Amino acid sequence: MTDITAIEREATQWFETNWDAAMPLGEWWRVLAESGFAFPQWPEGLGGRGLSGGEAKAVLRARRSVGAYGPPNGVATFLVAPTLLTMGSPEQRQRYLPGIVDGTTPWCQLFSEPTAGSDMAALGTRAVRDGDEWVVDGQKVWNSGAHYAHFGILIARTDPEAPKHRGVTYFLIDMRQPGVDVRPLREMTGDAAFNEVFFDEARVHDDDRVGDDGDGWRVAMTTLSFERDPGNAGLGDTAAFYQADLAMPVGEHAAAEKAAADGFSITMSGRSGEVFAGALAHGSKDSADPTMRDRLTRLHIDRTVIGLTGRRGAANMKATGQPGPEVAGLKVAGTETGRNTRDLGFEALGAAGMLWGDDAPDGGLFHRFAMFTPAQSIAGGTDEVLRNSIGERVLGLPREPDEAERRTTPWNELRRS
Repeated sequence: MTDITAIEREATQWFETNWDAAMPLGEWWRVLAESGFAFPQWPEGLGGRGLSGGEAKAVLRARRSVGAYGPPNGVATFLVAPTLLTMGSPEQRQRYLPGIVDGTTPWCQLFSEPTAGSDMAALGTRAVRDGDEWVVDGQKVWNSGAHYAHFGILIARTDPEAPKHRGVTYFLIDMRQPGVDVRPLREMTGDAAFNEVFFDEARVHDDDRVGDDGDGWRVAMTTLSFERDPGNAGLGDTAAFYQADLAMPVGEHAAAEKAAADGFSITMSGRSGEVFAGALAHGSKDSADPTMRDRLTRLHIDRTVIGLTGRRGAANMKATGQPGPEVAGLKVAGTETGRNTRDLGFEALGAAGMLWGDDAPDGGLFHRFAMFTPAQSIAGGTDEVLRNSIGERVLGLPREPDEAERRTTPWNELRRS
């Protein structure tokens, strides 16, 4: 018997014994966290069991075979937790990881700004030291889940006289304090998963600074490498951006979540394959069509290549402790595959692809995914920026002509819009 077989048998037995759809969601997540089966690859005592990627997949198979609901999913699990496990202090891990694992403390990401999107290092949100605290003023945008987040990961400028990449510091900030104003942004799908956030003398304690003062860019790049990594151990199959009612029976929550899922949640929870299969099942053009069969084969090959590349990235992760620059390629390939999935699904649906809402097959589930696909080319780094990263950091191509000057000029002397 292999170790993986033994782990899968143990996990199956545990889920069969403990899973109860009538249990309150918060209680189920607490029990799951205590078992170590919530995020099996994370360290013991912090929501996991220190398992390998293959062993963690065995746990996932066991959970799905029993039909048990998965752990929390979102910014807290696939961005904050991996960053804290890699670069946070022991005190920060002990303080924040338990609430991430059991779903009681949702988080948001506070990186991009209206005038610092693709050039994120040009950010202008300020944090000024005041004794043991920092006072934060500025604006962030495209902040998923900020309207219900308890905490946020924030990068702010602490030294305007340093070059733009060096005067940035990384913080963990309380989103429920005075001086934090969250304003939802309505998308073309009708959903409001994104927000803009304004800071007016908000405060963060120096104990909640991750890394050294001025070293925030390096910490932020670590976070972004996790964001672009499809093999991220914190990615789950539950809705990524969905405000959970922890008192609701977990079975009712799962049903409500599935019915209300927007395109973002479908994509981030890994349900796009299931949703696409539904489109094929309801389509006027089925998989027996020779042209459709050929395109399905190409799509399968694309997904397989991404999976193989992801495994190579996982090997680098094991060796270095964090994903390398190759994850930029995975992100670009993933967005291209998302667009191909959308186009093929609409072709399969035929005239039904023009419907919207309850009149569409599956209540418009595929349409919600399809309407979100343009955002995949923007969220987590635009395709253009990531291709630059691939060229410069993976292929070793020359940087842009003025790059050296922009990296050495003090931020407060740079030309800004």
